[in-house]
Amino acid sequence: MSLTEPSNVRVRYAPSPTGYPHVGNIRTAMFNWLFARHYGGRFVLRIEDTDVARTVPGALEAILESLRWLNLDWDEGPEVGGGYGPYVQSQRLPLYHEAAERLVREGHAYYCFCSPERLEQMRAEQTKRKEPPRYDRLCRCLTTDQASDKATSGVIPVVRFKTPLEGLTTFTDLIRGEVTFDNATLDDFVLLKSDGYPTYHMASIVDDHSMLISHVMRAEEWLSSTPRHVLLYRALGWEPPQFAHLPMILGPDRSKLSKRHGATSLIEYREAGFLPETMVNFLALLGWSLDDKTELLSREEIVKSFTLEHISKTPAIFNREKLEWMNGVYIRSLKVEDLTNRIIPFLERDLPPGVPRPLSRDYVLKIAPLIQERARTLAEAAQLSDFFFVVEPHYDPALLLSKNTGPDDIANALHITLERLRTIESFDTARLEPMLRSLAAELGMKTGVLFGALRTATTGRTAAPPLFQTMEALGKDRCLRRIEAAIDLLGRLERAK
Repeated sequence: MSLTEPSNVRVRYAPSPTGYPHVGNIRTAMFNWLFARHYGGRFVLRIEDTDVARTVPGALEAILESLRWLNLDWDEGPEVGGGYGPYVQSQRLPLYHEAAERLVREGHAYYCFCSPERLEQMRAEQTKRKEPPRYDRLCRCLTTDQASDKATSGVIPVVRFKTPLEGLTTFTDLIRGEVTFDNATLDDFVLLKSDGYPTYHMASIVDDHSMLISHVMRAEEWLSSTPRHVLLYRALGWEPPQFAHLPMILGPDRSKLSKRHGATSLIEYREAGFLPETMVNFLALLGWSLDDKTELLSREEIVKSFTLEHISKTPAIFNREKLEWMNGVYIRSLKVEDLTNRIIPFLERDLPPGVPRPLSRDYVLKIAPLIQERARTLAEAAQLSDFFFVVEPHYDPALLLSKNTGPDDIANALHITLERLRTIESFDTARLEPMLRSLAAELGMKTGVLFGALRTATTGRTAAPPLFQTMEALGKDRCLRRIEAAIDLLGRLERAK
């Protein structure tokens, strides 16, 4: 199928609700979505829920929520419908039974009556002989009468595909080129389990065919399954879609991506304060690139440029530090009003319990630009700004001091500063800065010493947003109370000598 015919592009994301979607799952979803949007095609969401025993409660909701968070809208699937539904595999069982029965009838599959105990013993013996564990095809040659006898005995069989014993299976991968497998290395895999549910091999082929999927873009781990799928398509007389297997995602140490590298569920990244814009940009670069230098791309730019030719054959490296850097860049690009709206839920969640809720949006609007330059995630907002909200900051009074200055010196300077600040009517940066600089000169004190003491007194920290803007946001009354408290702390410090 030609990529020059956009109307022909139909791709699917087919997650299984056996766990919460992590970055690898969602990267696959996003590449399919980008491909569909680039070529004006259709992005189909199909839920593969046939592994009933491993289904995790809440996983389906997490899948849908993750897609919505990144604004990866689906054209067909759960909640939106479409002409090829239902889009949940457990609601499509008759289609799989029909295909399996047809394969048996036409000699491409057979019923297998081997018990789980026999299969387990068989694999153990193969492992002992250092052979690859696979089915020994005991039931492949059963006659019709023998199969009937076993069926009447009450044994519920599985259906296995009758894989050719010799020859080669070759297919073209749109990323890796021509790929060939020796049929002798393939086993007679299960199509239909004894519980009546299909395996992935059976269900995905039937669904991809009936839903007119044109391109199957999936993780590299499925590459070794593709010859089985090609053989199934041939046996059913169906035209297979085009295949594209996406590169693996590895940790910075080039080992398999794990939780220590960041392979947590996508929802955890949202809760950790990453922006959806960042995640779209970052995930797009896990295996795809515009060129060898561009790292910051809008969604629109990625859609416009996304082609398979730019997908790498080599593994992608997941770098958490790069993700945090990129998120900081996106945070700094936000308008203050937008940033305010985004950090309020994190402040409500993370500020100390004693801070009254709900927070004043107007107050947060003053604070947001002061922490915007330093925040790498939205979740850092509370840690960067909690002193704006608590009644009094708690800190070691020794932090008020500078080298070669004693408690009395700083206390005296703060006392004079306090008296001058009481006289100010316009408590803003434009008035505070010249007044305090002039005062430092008058006191014969370096600005760094006076400003450092004021910073600690008003925020409880030695590093904080710009002093004058911070004091303006805190407001006159709060600043005066905190400076008074600092003078009192210095008195105690002097007395404790």
